[in-house]
Amino acid sequence: MPTTLTSRIFNNGNSQAVRIPLAFRLDAQRVSITRKENGDLLLHPLPDAPADRAAAIQAALQGFGELDDATQRAFIAELEGNRAQPEPDQEREAF
Repeated sequence: MPTTLTSRIFNNGNSQAVRIPLAFRLDAQRVSITRKENGDLLLHPLPDAPADRAAAIQAALQGFGELDDATQRAFIAELEGNRAQPEPDQEREAF
């Protein structure tokens, strides 16, 4: 696979877009974009769905040894439940 190709930049509404050649196709719907100090842009694929997060957590749990499926599901449910809780309102002084 080539490591460098030339592509086109075009306007898509109020944004710029880059045509990504087939050789660099990403298996993702979303990416994070980072501008490096030298001006280069770095694209990093992001997980698409909650199912992907669950699979990643299960893969990470495998590093801790054998856990049964029920324990893994309970752990993931606890993580997802904590993530879904709203932040409490902050009390602030009036202007």
